[in-house]
Amino acid sequence: MKNNTTKKLVIMAMFLALSFVGSYIKIPSPLGSIALDSMAGYLAGLAFGGITGGMIGFLGHILTSLNSGFPLSLPVHLIVAVMMFISVYFYGITYRKLNIFIAAAIGIILNGVVSPLVLLLLPQFGMPFFIGIAPFLIAASTINVILSVLIYTPLKNTVLKDNL
Repeated sequence: MKNNTTKKLVIMAMFLALSFVGSYIKIPSPLGSIALDSMAGYLAGLAFGGITGGMIGFLGHILTSLNSGFPLSLPVHLIVAVMMFISVYFYGITYRKLNIFIAAAIGIILNGVVSPLVLLLLPQFGMPFFIGIAPFLIAASTINVILSVLIYTPLKNTVLKDNL
């Protein structure tokens, strides 16, 4: 049992390091916090399930926001990070229960559309914010999800076949 816990922590640390590197690869947007940090979370969601992937997605968003100086404030970025967890969680679950194509659509829609819609519940955000940020989030989500699929597909029967 102890060996499995160590293995899981090491693998999660490696994926978190991938997420950290991705946090420096920015997609131009009105905000500096859209990056390729979530690819590692999506990849972990495919390989190891929704909870592990979601944790990496959550922490990856926090790292990206930290690199950008928390442009929306720490509390708002914590909400976004929770939404990232939810997006990756359902991406991983959908892949296991249905298929990779439906999972990809779910991941892109949850992260690119639903997440910014959640921010509309906060008084400082409105429809102009959503309209301005959604296209960039959809593009970033699509790139992150497609990269995770392209990386996972050839590896799923090799080093990643031994799920945590």
